Amino acid sequence: MTEAAALLAGIDEAGRGPLAGPVVAAAVVLRKNQYVAGVRDSKKLSPARRADLALLIRREAVGWAVASASVREIDELNILQATLLAMRRAVEQLSFNLSAVRIDGNRCPDLPPPYAAVAETLVGGDDLCPAIGAASILAKVSRDEYMLELHRRYPRYGFDRHKGYPTAAHRRALAEWGATPEHRISFRPVREAAAARAARVPAQVGGGTQ
Repeated sequence: MTEAAALLAGIDEAGRGPLAGPVVAAAVVLRKNQYVAGVRDSKKLSPARRADLALLIRREAVGWAVASASVREIDELNILQATLLAMRRAVEQLSFNLSAVRIDGNRCPDLPPPYAAVAETLVGGDDLCPAIGAASILAKVSRDEYMLELHRRYPRYGFDRHKGYPTAAHRRALAEWGATPEHRISFRPVREAAAARAARVPAQVGGGTQ
């Protein structure tokens, strides 16, 4: 069996829905018929289980890569295009001869050759393809670690709990404190909260705001 026939990559993302933080994508290369015990859609696992599996995936996978698109890129491109960009960046870090590149969902990023020729989308792939399931875990764990760092920088917002998703607590913090530089101003709840707070907080002398 050739190397290409023996290897495939799975691609998935984490962080399309949150109001803050980057969108993260991961690529995991496994051998044909390889299965990492316990791997499934990251959203169905506890944080502790995801962290344990991430260590196992990094150890057992043939290769893996994690990449992201920043809040600025999300606001400039839109969340879909930023997600596809993060996926492409993850794949660009690979250096394997692959028989397939399987992407969770129904949209394929613009991949470099030769990966574009073997790319295929798979709706629900994180439950159907072990490599995609593994990628979903690495992407989620990596993004959660970033959001914990944001919590240390902006403790008022509760990023350690909601990871940037639009929970009631997050929306209340936005209403009270306004948006941070890590919030996605292209998302309506952030835009509306920033506008509402700007209307409440009078301009200081010299044009600054509180």
